[in-house]
Amino acid sequence: MARELESMPHNPDKVRDLVRERYAEVATRQTGCCGGGGQSAGRLAESIGYSDEEIASAPEGANLGLGCGNPTALAALQPGETVLDLGSGAGFDALIAAPRVGPTGRVIGVDMTPEMLERARIHAVEAGYAGTVEFREGTIEALPVAPGTVDVIISNCVINLSPDKATVFQEAFRVLKPGGRLAVSDIVLSEPLPDELKQMAAGYVACLSGALVEDEYIGAMTAAGFEQIRWTRTPASMLFDSSTLDPEALAIAAAVGKETLDRLAATVWSYKLEAVKP
Repeated sequence: MARELESMPHNPDKVRDLVRERYAEVATRQTGCCGGGGQSAGRLAESIGYSDEEIASAPEGANLGLGCGNPTALAALQPGETVLDLGSGAGFDALIAAPRVGPTGRVIGVDMTPEMLERARIHAVEAGYAGTVEFREGTIEALPVAPGTVDVIISNCVINLSPDKATVFQEAFRVLKPGGRLAVSDIVLSEPLPDELKQMAAGYVACLSGALVEDEYIGAMTAAGFEQIRWTRTPASMLFDSSTLDPEALAIAAAVGKETLDRLAATVWSYKLEAVKP
């Protein structure tokens, strides 16, 4: 069986190892991973809500075309705030957040992939934000951040990759200040995935088989303590555009067949979610 179609491991640590390995490849080869790999990163960013100014402001290579929304716009960031980016990758969203919080603010990116962290740190220096933006190695299930120190948490198409999403939201709640805000873009389902896709490693890394249905996702946020949960959604067309499918998505399409893929496309959504820690 092709490498892209290997079975999903059941051990959470092995799931993280799989994701870390694939995103290391993205960092070093600049390939796609969560849709959009066949189109330019700039075109994808524009299609999911980034302005031309935001795209142009980031150093070359910071935008890897991995997102499914623009959480920095959703977060309504203010000068002086401390922002935490879960799964910060090559630093695109963190660097867009930096001028919004200004010289008195702070942006912290957390990522578990050393190759991504290396790129992000270089980009922060190139963009002139080394004094206000930092990138820390760690998982989003065990954030290397002190309790009650963050004003806003952002994340872009990353939480769906976690094998323990309940803990992710508990950790997010822990590090936020009272009144702190959560603003994330993510892939969420309206129906459970077909069993054959749930077991594909390729589907997991392509942001599919790790995704939860809406009730489970919102339920995890509520159970962690979040209130004032609001969301909007649009079809996750970036994952199913036949002209722009990346290698992971092509492997899925070939394995499950067109009929199943068409049915699947109607159940996969790009969500914009907001919530508050009381």
